[in-house]
Amino acid sequence: MPLEFLLGHIWDPSYLIGIHMEEIHSDHLSTIEKDSNGEALWVWCYPSTTASLRNLLLRKCCLTDENKLLHPFVFGQYRRTWFYVTTVEVPDSSVLKKVTHFSIVLTAKDFNPEKYAAFTRILCRIYLKYGSPVKMMESYIAVLTKGICQSEENGSFLSRDFDGRKAYLAGSIKDIVSQFGMETVILHTALMLKKRIVVYHPKIEAVQEFTRTLPALVWHRQDWTILHSYMHLHAEELEGLQMCTGYIAGFVELEVSNRPDLYDVFVNLADSEITIAPLAKEAMTMGKLHKEIGQLIVQSAEDPEKSDSQVIQDIALKTKEIFTHLAPFSEVSDDGGKVILNVEALKQQRFPPATENFLYHLAAAEQMLKV
Repeated sequence: MPLEFLLGHIWDPSYLIGIHMEEIHSDHLSTIEKDSNGEALWVWCYPSTTASLRNLLLRKCCLTDENKLLHPFVFGQYRRTWFYVTTVEVPDSSVLKKVTHFSIVLTAKDFNPEKYAAFTRILCRIYLKYGSPVKMMESYIAVLTKGICQSEENGSFLSRDFDGRKAYLAGSIKDIVSQFGMETVILHTALMLKKRIVVYHPKIEAVQEFTRTLPALVWHRQDWTILHSYMHLHAEELEGLQMCTGYIAGFVELEVSNRPDLYDVFVNLADSEITIAPLAKEAMTMGKLHKEIGQLIVQSAEDPEKSDSQVIQDIALKTKEIFTHLAPFSEVSDDGGKVILNVEALKQQRFPPATENFLYHLAAAEQMLKV
């Protein structure tokens, strides 16, 4: 079965050792309220937090937005900490007086939007009913310690219902290929080479759905830490982002298109356009191999019989095949076991220039070049 195939990890299942996927890894809970004067206030948090994280989360919750659009749920990452924000409108019947909206914010160490959306929705219902963080804390601590909170009126939550690996498969690769066709191979190549991808769309929901799916194009890495699905053009956020080698960063600010220092590949999701930055063009030169990969991706994604997980499986197997091209030119270094690329042996093979160029940059991305 493809889902089991993917969840079983086609290359290296060792990363699962010692990880309990059903755990809640939250380390912070807070409440932000918007009062009848239109002011957003940080009203409560457990435990205490830094001023910079507090300012970041105030930016991310939609209560400080001037356009007054309500985003029921947003998520993102800042310096290896995930944040999940659920926002609700307060009905007149609530015990919360002079409060028009509020956001419940959780920070955590794991990527699992579905899990934390479900949990924060329950916390919102509790806060709406009691208007006090005390009852919320009871459920929060119960989930932290036992993985479960139960309530007939507010709903039940069981951590183990949300396998972290299934969060990796929640997006739709087929939708991405439907929008970009053969150009999807540009995204695949950029991810293989650990390049910087910036995605723009005016709607945060579109940005998050698209960006969260992209790491599945390089399934063999199982690495969602490259995902920064909700960014602002704010100095502190950009500083954290630029410390990463390669990333996928989502923005709702069109001005990001004028920041070529932030990307190697720019995706204008609203206009269905992908642009390669001038400085990245040499490494991203496309050839026969890329055409093969692109055709495989499109054929697999357009097959109505195939699920998204089967498409990911097909791409993963093709990726494995690409790495077999590198194997004959790889050797163990003299200084203790690191596999490095024999560049001369690669050149002697006389691959087409674009293929040789790609394999060289892939080896560089995998830290297989001799320093």
